[in-house]
Amino acid sequence: MNTAYGLAGVLLVVVATVLIGVIGRISRTTSDFYVASRTVTPLRNASAIGGEYLSAASFLGIAGLILAYGADMLWLPVGWTGGYLILLVLVSAPLRRSGAYTLPDFAEARLESMAVRRVASILVVLISWLYLLPQFQSAGLVLRTVTGAPVWTGGVLVAVVVAVNVLVGGMRSVTLVQAFQYWMKLTALAVPLVFLLLAWRYDGAPGLAADTPPQFAERTTVSVGLAVTVDVVDPVQVVVDGRVDGQPYENGPLTLGPGRHHIAQNTSVTFPAGAEVPHVSDRPATTDRQWAMPLDGHPHSLYATYSLILATFLGTMGLPHVLVRFYTNPDGRAARRTTVMVLSLLGAFYLLPAVYGALGRLYTPELLMTGRADAVVLTLPGRLIGGVGGDLLGALVTGGAVAAFLSTSSGITVSVAGVIAQDILRGGVRSFRAGTLLALVVPLALAIAARALPVADVVGLAFAVAASTFCPLLVLGVWWRRLTVPGALAGLIAGGVLAGTAVIVTIAAGPPEGLLGALLAEPAAWSVPTAFATMIVVSLCTPGRVPRGVARMMVRLHTPESLAVDRGTWRPKRV
Repeated sequence: MNTAYGLAGVLLVVVATVLIGVIGRISRTTSDFYVASRTVTPLRNASAIGGEYLSAASFLGIAGLILAYGADMLWLPVGWTGGYLILLVLVSAPLRRSGAYTLPDFAEARLESMAVRRVASILVVLISWLYLLPQFQSAGLVLRTVTGAPVWTGGVLVAVVVAVNVLVGGMRSVTLVQAFQYWMKLTALAVPLVFLLLAWRYDGAPGLAADTPPQFAERTTVSVGLAVTVDVVDPVQVVVDGRVDGQPYENGPLTLGPGRHHIAQNTSVTFPAGAEVPHVSDRPATTDRQWAMPLDGHPHSLYATYSLILATFLGTMGLPHVLVRFYTNPDGRAARRTTVMVLSLLGAFYLLPAVYGALGRLYTPELLMTGRADAVVLTLPGRLIGGVGGDLLGALVTGGAVAAFLSTSSGITVSVAGVIAQDILRGGVRSFRAGTLLALVVPLALAIAARALPVADVVGLAFAVAASTFCPLLVLGVWWRRLTVPGALAGLIAGGVLAGTAVIVTIAAGPPEGLLGALLAEPAAWSVPTAFATMIVVSLCTPGRVPRGVARMMVRLHTPESLAVDRGTWRPKRV
């Protein structure tokens, strides 16, 4: 992609984001900052939810994982969309009727316990930081792909723009920005895809059914930005500029024999036409037939699939930046209408990344070797279209990717800032602004220091933690009056510790091989049932700790607003 076109796409989206945020109205009251004074219409709220929910994992990560793993990864868009159906059925309207601003507010209102509130606050911050980490890393990937800039610059750019928007207008400003960014992202994927499909048809519409690995169609030079270890099946003669297996080369010939080879950072490897593409060592779908067949090519794929389904379907309701959106609706009926609209908007969007992944398998197979399959959406327009048209389409896709980082990061920042302002600082607008800076600085530092992982993998881990903690709390808190304070605390801690340990091991060192590795990489299948069981068993063993006001609270959660006399708005106690 031409650097000038790519930079133009980035700058246009950044400028539009800042201007729309300022025009959206400068917020002055606490209610404006936290929940836009609860006046957001269902369509605008649904667009805003789509804007913040469709993160880097949706815009870049799904296509990258489908490019590498194939049909198994189609469960990601299905689960991320279906999660809103579970949310609609179980908690959206009762959650809005609770009158709380944040998840910790709901936890305290339902259980009348500051201890539960504090644990919920810690989990909100940790889940949100885990969700922000891949947004900043992906922003670095985009800016590096477009301009060759250091990977940290993209994260810093996103953090600065988000800080400006949130500090100026809080939730009211962010809502308008995110609604715009949903339609921007949809356009940025849909328009180039039309031309990509036309180019694919013009090329004879090749398929992906051969029982062979992807091959380089022509002599190709692959630039490895970050050090990788690749698997080579058949020996191949290459030209190397850099270091391979610890040995330096200056545009010298090298024969890569069968087995694993370590390619150092900033190394270029030139392959002849027809050579098989080496895969990064953790890529199981080595042949196109394995890629196209579900549950093929991985010894624990059935477990991983079910665990992924559980995490995505149940994790949505536990994401703080998603739930805070339902507090901005005027009433429970509007919250349900918003959720139905969100299902339609997400369904339309998620049709697109899968096609990018399939086309990338055909036309950008070298990404399987670099370990940065997330870049397939950015790379395809230049590869298939080329010329000025490819540059323009590439700039549009780049702008959409930046919009994805900005919208999701804005929503998460608002939710974390609200929790920090209320539970750590003194509350109010000034505390909210201080909380905004804290919400951004920590994950930005982690993104710069941590090793790079596929963005959708990290977001999937965030879903697993959310499903293991807040999902049991919300479902049982809304529908089971016998939930007790010790039961809620035990379940939150059990789910958080189990899923959190799996996340730390996976991010820090990568999961080990075998069944243990599968259990750690996809923990939801065992951590979610454990959290539910812990909450239920401990609650049944402590019947005397049921909150005194549970009957009144349950009536509040399940009574339509039209039948309520004086609902008011719940406010957290200060102890």
